Amino acid sequence: MNIANIDDLRRLAEKRLPRVVFDFMHGGSGDDLTVRANCADFASLCFRPKVLVDVAQRSLATTVFGVAQTSPIILSPVGSIGLLARHGAIKAARAAESCGVPLCLSTVARTSIEQLREATEKPFWFQFCLGKDREFGRALIERAQNAGCPVLVYAVDSPIVAPRDRDVHNGLSFPPKFRFSHVLDALRHPAWAYDVVLMGPPMNIRNIPATADSPARDVRVQEISARMRHASNTWSDLDWVRSVWKGPLVIKGILTPEDARLAVEHGADGISVSNHGGMLFDGTPSTISMLPSIVEAVDKRARVFLDGGIRRGQDVIKAIALGADACLIGRAYAYGLAAQGEAGVVRAIRILEAEMSLTLAMVGRNSIAEIDRSVLM
Repeated sequence: MNIANIDDLRRLAEKRLPRVVFDFMHGGSGDDLTVRANCADFASLCFRPKVLVDVAQRSLATTVFGVAQTSPIILSPVGSIGLLARHGAIKAARAAESCGVPLCLSTVARTSIEQLREATEKPFWFQFCLGKDREFGRALIERAQNAGCPVLVYAVDSPIVAPRDRDVHNGLSFPPKFRFSHVLDALRHPAWAYDVVLMGPPMNIRNIPATADSPARDVRVQEISARMRHASNTWSDLDWVRSVWKGPLVIKGILTPEDARLAVEHGADGISVSNHGGMLFDGTPSTISMLPSIVEAVDKRARVFLDGGIRRGQDVIKAIALGADACLIGRAYAYGLAAQGEAGVVRAIRILEAEMSLTLAMVGRNSIAEIDRSVLM
């Protein structure tokens, strides 16, 4: 199959993965209203073409928190990344390194902070959730700092997790309870079963708090899930995270101007406009529709990022035009990882970058810095 776009990678991923795994990574919650809105609202925005402009020297380069990147994208934290390919986080991080963009490691990845640091050369971001056990949280933050992670991404949009319809239909539960249908599905996907189940690491979450006798012991899914979410978290918890973390702090999961203002007032250096890709709560507005009002509310007091619905390089340029500093991509590179491993992640990034470069040419701009609202109708 000739790969032309992200959707081609999605189709390959769907062929390689068992249904239960693909649906967990690809699907949303409820009726997928938010998943569809994220993509559809990008499609409703039109570019204003500009002709007879010298666009021979185009560059996608940008700087995020003082660090140069080859393009304005960041690989978003994907909790299921270890189910898509063996050592999926390591493969994705190495692909990001080779392309000159950062990856953000999820707390619930099957690869620990220390394992990823040992396997990579460049620093990576770390995504963090805070439960009621602050010593648990402090240990994670200190491990990220010791590993040289330059940015902490504090995810605040999942105080509780409700079962998703697809997961219920597929019999997916946490901790996993394997059914005979799961075994049959895995046997129908032998390449995945060999790579992930037979040769992959244990199905454990390794990012747990450091202790004197066990700095990186394994913890089962149900334990870490209970310790990483707490329905009573408030803005005072953000104050505490801010007091512990010494570097740039991005708050992920903001979807209203009011919350964006509060996040900045409580010390956030960045806001990620996010609805978790529609995976947790259905019926929220799309991220691109809320971006302009949040950019206005932040008023340049913090960096603004966007994730959700990005399937084309044109989507990234549209977000930049409406005020985003960069975009986090999740499913777009996850499809590539599931389809072709590390090479698939590189291919996903290069596809998006080629589409971004084409868009710059068509709107008569030579750099990301030249993109503003005037490129949109």
